[in-house]
Amino acid sequence: MGGGAAGFFAAIACARANPQASVTVLEKSPRFLGKVRISGGGRCNVTHADFDPREFATRYPRGEQALIGTLRRFSAKDTVDWFESRGVKLKVEEDGRMFPTSDSSQTIIDCLMSEATGCGVALLANRGVESVVCGQNGGFALTLAGGERLECDRLLLATGGCRTPALASLAVSLGHSISPPVPSLFTLHIETAWLHSLAGISVTDARISVPDLTLHERGPLLVTHWGLSGPIVLRLSAWGARALAAASYRFALHVNWLPGETPDSLVRLFQDRRNTEGARLVHNSPVAPLPSRLWEQLVLASGLAPATRWSTLSREGHQLLIEQLHRTRFQVIDKSLNKDEFVTCGGVKLSEVNFKTMESRICRDLYFAGELLDIDGITGGFNFQSAWTTGWIAGLAMAGAGGR
Repeated sequence: MGGGAAGFFAAIACARANPQASVTVLEKSPRFLGKVRISGGGRCNVTHADFDPREFATRYPRGEQALIGTLRRFSAKDTVDWFESRGVKLKVEEDGRMFPTSDSSQTIIDCLMSEATGCGVALLANRGVESVVCGQNGGFALTLAGGERLECDRLLLATGGCRTPALASLAVSLGHSISPPVPSLFTLHIETAWLHSLAGISVTDARISVPDLTLHERGPLLVTHWGLSGPIVLRLSAWGARALAAASYRFALHVNWLPGETPDSLVRLFQDRRNTEGARLVHNSPVAPLPSRLWEQLVLASGLAPATRWSTLSREGHQLLIEQLHRTRFQVIDKSLNKDEFVTCGGVKLSEVNFKTMESRICRDLYFAGELLDIDGITGGFNFQSAWTTGWIAGLAMAGAGGR
């Protein structure tokens, strides 16, 4: 159940490992691999170029320990080899993300569709499942939304993140318990007019923190029409998913726009400007690498008068400017999901799943893969990798090739 990355990979692994098996993928929507299509801005961030399973597992705020062993069996390197052996070459970007060289998610979709049909997997779209019942002698009876009934010997639930408890209702009906879902990757809404005026500006190296929750991240930051986004915001939202939800997404956020500079180094820089550019207005002479528009707004937000020149910048002015550069204070009032890339914290409790096979410890012949599990990674290809890995292991086990 579920025609996404995890469901397809499991079906392919199962069919390849046991050609005599009849393998079917049920997808409730009209199209398969919908999330693959939109991920990475339509390019599909397949995985991340970190081939050490233990190190790779540290990128999961929830699921790290459970994934170490599974990633040793099917790692990011195995994912790269799998796609490249089927003619899909991947490239590594500067931040470690890996995309198809075509820069099109359609390349990944075509590969998975071709591989699934090539090994005899039946692909049934518009087949939402209403209920699942365990048979008295094993197996499962499925009732579909239109009243159609199907039976199977083994069942994989790979229905994606349970953004609401209702989306995990089938797992619950089969005896499983769910860690409550909350959003994991999201951007921040901030009602500060001067920040909104800078929409589209990015800073390659910034540090953000939530002092009340001891959360912090460093890296690229993006200003949006509604607040802040970029890799460090998404990472902070993943690691702080439950704490930020408990705060109702209303909290104080501090931004250090120049984390590579110390207060002393900034004072020396300001003194140098006083000596070499004393007649220039402070807000018109930005400090690299900050964009000029951002610098101007930060200077004005610090309380310095627009007419302040470097030659008239007082010691108090130094401190005001340094404070603004190192600790701009914003009040976050809400969050929004990262485009259409829904990732949730929460799902089937990991203690109820045997990660050697991905089989339920509660219901025999029931398997899980992908985001329905209480596993989520930071942005950068980690969520897709957990889908490939858990799907692969589940598929082999369902085929009888993975052991119990």
